[in-house]
Amino acid sequence: MFASLPKALRVTLACLFLLANTVAHVAPLLLLTLVRLVLPLKGLRDACGAALVHIAESWLSVNGWLWGAFTRTVWTVEGTDGLVPRDNYLVVCNHQSWIDIPALQKVFNRRIPFMRFFLKSQLIWVPLLGPAWWALDFPFMKRHSREELARRPELRTKDRDATRRACEKFRHVPVAIMNFTEGTRFTQAKHDAQQSPYRHLLRPKAGGVAFVIDAMGDAIRHMLDVTIVYPDGPGTMMDMIAGRIREIRIHVRKLPIPGGMRGDYENDTAFRERFQAWINTLWTEKDERIGAMLAAGSR
Repeated sequence: MFASLPKALRVTLACLFLLANTVAHVAPLLLLTLVRLVLPLKGLRDACGAALVHIAESWLSVNGWLWGAFTRTVWTVEGTDGLVPRDNYLVVCNHQSWIDIPALQKVFNRRIPFMRFFLKSQLIWVPLLGPAWWALDFPFMKRHSREELARRPELRTKDRDATRRACEKFRHVPVAIMNFTEGTRFTQAKHDAQQSPYRHLLRPKAGGVAFVIDAMGDAIRHMLDVTIVYPDGPGTMMDMIAGRIREIRIHVRKLPIPGGMRGDYENDTAFRERFQAWINTLWTEKDERIGAMLAAGSR
């Protein structure tokens, strides 16, 4: 609709529409959050929580419409048939770009439960979005360096306990928990520093996935193994708004979570090795899939 406008005008209008959409949804979201905090009955608080999710899904729907209206990006998506909005999912994905999150939100919004991400604690201070994420029960985690963990091993327990508290809350509502298993965006420098055995991926960090699966128990039975590629290379959010991302390819496969993949990752060495082997196998398959998706995108 607006993709044919001159670039400067198109980018300006897109940014204004995105800002207006955010303000229009975050304002009632935060107001309803205040109401929820003072309500005395759990049933009423739960109803407010469901209303908050509906507001967030409306927000994402408008954002998705804006991507289509202001860009000519081609979306190639496979594997979303048969997903159920009332089922629970653990979503694992490779991490290429800041575009990954809005891309996944566009593809999965209202196809699966509202996705929650584990966020760095500093992001709570992001204007508008930080308070909105807090209101929507996104878990905020502190990230510690190896040096900090060596000096204060109890910090590991705090992160694990925060994961368990978040998952305990999610056990009682439909939820999709999102995990970028590499822990950071892919760059060639990071790949080389890790001496990653994969061509297109960083080494996966299995601990976070294991903690979520164990904490959620039988409440979560399926994993969505998501692979995202940009045939012309990943870009920034401004590249997306400016129409420089010509194609986004996303592959989804729904997998059962094996019963043997629930256990004490931190203290059970045999289980930890078995879980890591499972994740490494998934990552080997994902690496091969990325190669095939990139080759298909170049034809």
